[in-house]
Amino acid sequence: MEPILATVGYFAIGVLVVLIGLFIFEKITDYKDWDEVKAGNKAVAMSIAGKIIGICIVLSFAIYHSFTIWDTLLWGAIGVVLQMIAYLLFELFTRKFSVETQLKNNNTAVGIITMGVSIGLAFVIGASIT
Repeated sequence: MEPILATVGYFAIGVLVVLIGLFIFEKITDYKDWDEVKAGNKAVAMSIAGKIIGICIVLSFAIYHSFTIWDTLLWGAIGVVLQMIAYLLFELFTRKFSVETQLKNNNTAVGIITMGVSIGLAFVIGASIT
């Protein structure tokens, strides 16, 4: 019975961390993520999908390497913060255009790259959890 309770606990933490992460990500952008998705903005949808997958990848590594649910929660929070830093650095390093503006304008090429950055760096962040 204990493994079932642990699974439910980790699931609940995963959902909570993803929701908090998405809430914070939306606060650092100039647009409302879900309004854009509702309007059919595929670039923003891809960016959000990358963030969700990225956060979940970090959490999966945290679950695998942690001894308690609290360790997982801490590593999940660190993963969200590092994902945000990655997003802001991506915006900073693309001098020729604003990532945020391109996503708002439904530039799917930028959405794909943003998704790739989130997922790729999630593996780096996750692998560093020991």
